[in-house]
Amino acid sequence: MAKQPQLKRTGIYLRLSRDDEKAGESLSIENQRNILHKFADENGGCVVNEYVDDGFSGTDFERPAIKRLLDDAKDGKIDTILVKDLSRFGRNYIQVGQYIDYIFPAYGIRFIALSDNVDTAERNSAGMDMMPIMNIFNEWHAANTSKKIRTVLEANWRKGKYTNWAYPYGYKAGTDDNRTAVIDEESAKIVRRIYDMRLQGNSARTIARILTDEGIPNPTAHYTRLDGKKSDRKSSPYWSPKTVSDILKDPTYIGTLTQHRTTCFSYKNHKVLSVPQSEQIVRENAHEAIVAKDIWEKVQEINNGISRGRTDKQNRIHPLSGLLLCADCGKKLKFKSPGKGKSSCSCYLCRTYADLGKKYCSSHSVPEKLLETIVLQDLRSMLGNINIDEKKAKEHFLRNKTRFGEQNRISDEKQLLSHKNRLAELDKLIQSAFEEKVLGNLPEITWKNLCEKYQIEKDKTKRQIAELEKRLSEKGNSDAEAEEYFTRLKHYAQCEELTREMCLQLIECIAVGEKQTNGLPQQIHIYYKLL
Repeated sequence: MAKQPQLKRTGIYLRLSRDDEKAGESLSIENQRNILHKFADENGGCVVNEYVDDGFSGTDFERPAIKRLLDDAKDGKIDTILVKDLSRFGRNYIQVGQYIDYIFPAYGIRFIALSDNVDTAERNSAGMDMMPIMNIFNEWHAANTSKKIRTVLEANWRKGKYTNWAYPYGYKAGTDDNRTAVIDEESAKIVRRIYDMRLQGNSARTIARILTDEGIPNPTAHYTRLDGKKSDRKSSPYWSPKTVSDILKDPTYIGTLTQHRTTCFSYKNHKVLSVPQSEQIVRENAHEAIVAKDIWEKVQEINNGISRGRTDKQNRIHPLSGLLLCADCGKKLKFKSPGKGKSSCSCYLCRTYADLGKKYCSSHSVPEKLLETIVLQDLRSMLGNINIDEKKAKEHFLRNKTRFGEQNRISDEKQLLSHKNRLAELDKLIQSAFEEKVLGNLPEITWKNLCEKYQIEKDKTKRQIAELEKRLSEKGNSDAEAEEYFTRLKHYAQCEELTREMCLQLIECIAVGEKQTNGLPQQIHIYYKLL
């Protein structure tokens, strides 16, 4: 047997994942370090550097220390890599094989895995012959561990145990076995205020600016102050519109625990994907609510409406902002501030006309004050009719609800068919890409990117299908909806002026026609919610 060559400039690689910690001292970083240093000393090696990934999975090579090790090897800073066993280096048999069989020999790097008797300086050894099988076994172990972890997680989800590391803003961890969320009153007050401001017609951007101006700590800053731990992740100390939007649509605040919202592409590819709503695990009344359910539902109506509401130069949102549509092209109307002339007044214009000119659409100009007066008069007229004859008004509500409900059902069915057809197309595209990869016509990285892109679109399409199917299967309680309709209207029975809150609560949209040249009035159609 030929004598093994002496070690030269050696880099020692050490890795311990969170799952490996359960194996005890045998896999500890310190134990690996002692074994590898002893071997290097006995074989005349000079340890140039240590590379330690503590708490990282071996299923990919996006680990900080392994990337630094590979860079140093390619730059010629080390010529020997020493690990305890192959699984410490990695558990992806394709990538491990590529490095050991192709990349390391190209750079003149010697690779040694002690426990597995793998030494690339001895290509004819039994350890090198067994290396492919050991690599496959190491990956199987990672896949099997992933399945076991998922099984335990799903069992905990169904028992109502909170498994996420962080709690939504407004809550903190409970002391019971399920880690049930309990209200953090300091931040819960801010959550309730955010919902109140949204009901008043403020946009997420406006709410974020108000909270920032008042110096209220955002969720990250709040929890950092509570536990005294600083996050390594760089984050802004200010409130962002996205943070506010996420709070305004989170069902956690009405006591609903939703888990398994995201998943990974696979145990090897840790790209985060959204889980279809139908596959999420939902548990109602899992903890105490911060926001009343009726308030939460009203906010969702506002969030799902067409109005986004833009502020003007005085940071004011006009009552009808975002609710006005051109009756001809369907685009929203744009607010125009008054000019310098005395006779000039603020008005709304078709956005297509404002952006592209009269070749594509006419102005549909309507003065702001005139439009608000028309809407207010119409609301007062409706409220008056309800007070005079509520029975007839209720019949009118139910009649219109049936008519518009049928229109919505037909629209939903068309969208559902379109989404299902697209889902079938995506499956064919993925299959075609796979066949091209197998035939060698498509590079691995291109195939991977395409599959990720198609998978993301598939998940989004599945969520849309689930939402449409749920909406089509629901049969609303007409009497209850009528009562809700009247309650909402009577709340504004004594209105003196048009407010943003009133418009968002009552109006779905307003279609504005072009000015008539034959002396007839301009056509303005108001579509009310629940009507």
